[in-house]
Amino acid sequence: MVKKSGRILWHDLTVEDAEGISSFYQELTGWQKEGLSMGEYEDFIMKSPEDNEVIAGICHAKGANIDLPAQWLMYIVVESLDKSLEICKKMGGKVLGEKRKMGEGFYCLIQDPAGAYVMLSE
Repeated sequence: MVKKSGRILWHDLTVEDAEGISSFYQELTGWQKEGLSMGEYEDFIMKSPEDNEVIAGICHAKGANIDLPAQWLMYIVVESLDKSLEICKKMGGKVLGEKRKMGEGFYCLIQDPAGAYVMLSE
């Protein structure tokens, strides 16, 4: 997947019962679920039933994800995460938590001035 600045990279949902909620969405939408090992537990990637394309993730509220809100979060690609986090604060938003490693890049949860949550990723 090519990361292009300004594009939505990913969607995920973090909840206490990822097993049950992933089954809910599997039945509701027809998505296929596949376990994703997180070491001591398993999160889930959800795939399109037609072409097996990865659609989203459903994660347990554990470890680094323990404080994430139980809502669908989208990840927006930015050119510079550090610069975007500074802009967020300057414009009345909040940076929630620390930057986290994801593959070769990083991501961080923010809250915009209206109260909505979004992940920024580089």
